[in-house]
Amino acid sequence: MSQKTTYITDIIKGQRVRDIFLISDAQIRESKNGPFWNLRLQDKTGAVEAKIWSPLSQSFTNLDAGMFVVAGGMVGSFRDQPQITIEQLEILDPESYKLEISDFLPSSPERPEDMMQELDYMVAEHMNHNPWKKFCRKVLKDEEIHKRLLFATGAKVVHHAYVGGLLEHTLAVAKLCMSICDNYPEVDRQVVLAAAIFHDLGKAWELSGGLKNDYTDEGRLLGHIHIGVEVLEPFLKKAKDLDDNLKLHFKHLILSHHGEYEYGAPKRPKTPEAFILHFADNLDAKMNTIFAELDKIEGAESNWTPYQRFLERYLFRSQKSPDENNLQSDIKKKGGQCSLPLKV
Repeated sequence: MSQKTTYITDIIKGQRVRDIFLISDAQIRESKNGPFWNLRLQDKTGAVEAKIWSPLSQSFTNLDAGMFVVAGGMVGSFRDQPQITIEQLEILDPESYKLEISDFLPSSPERPEDMMQELDYMVAEHMNHNPWKKFCRKVLKDEEIHKRLLFATGAKVVHHAYVGGLLEHTLAVAKLCMSICDNYPEVDRQVVLAAAIFHDLGKAWELSGGLKNDYTDEGRLLGHIHIGVEVLEPFLKKAKDLDDNLKLHFKHLILSHHGEYEYGAPKRPKTPEAFILHFADNLDAKMNTIFAELDKIEGAESNWTPYQRFLERYLFRSQKSPDENNLQSDIKKKGGQCSLPLKV
């Protein structure tokens, strides 16, 4: 087997599968029947838990994240989630089999280069104070930062946990912030935009990205908020024409964007701009998680998702209100006619 044909998003309970997967996590554990492997298998559409029970588990002494395998077995379920009981496993060399790595790494539907360009457009549109404009562009065009941002993930497992996810999240938060600022013209939209663009910059160092996408030593010891401020500090010092009070406010927004101490915020928001960034960040993270889970039950009989641990609730796929304007527009684009009567 050299080409992938079955994707995780398509597997269902009771199905027998045999295909190529990437191991994103591997743990050896003990049960009353002997040692077993607890695996997390991944492809570009998602991830699934898998078990190798004893005695087959004892045939594998060194399974690790980043390995490509051909896994075969029966799909069951555990806690309302699919789980594969592996009956066959073969470790592959990705170069020998000429595997397409893009088949195994989830990625944003948007091109990272396009998202970077859109951020620059936003700087041009909203930054009227030239020192802010210069600061943002110097950071975004720094060779190391630019390279890291293009491929960085937004998280390890929760929201935007895919290649380009950090840029996708950053752009969405920046847009949300500008929309909110439109309703409150008295706020400093320029410092909000600068902080929105760089609020999660430290994640490009906190997470390794790539096949494993695990926390780095720096990420585990310091966290992305502290790392982000460290990365930005040299640029702030060089921005001699940027007022020190503006720099102070900017750093407060970065440090407080998680909102509360229990969610990892070194400081809680204390200005209107800090509240705007915090709520925009939280909203986009939640919406990305919600839509990802609802997508998983597309076509399923039930309109309810399994229990979502990170959200502490079940999610419901609701019926959409008909949008007759969009329907007529779609018909015109297709050059066809609608078989359903449209109300006028």
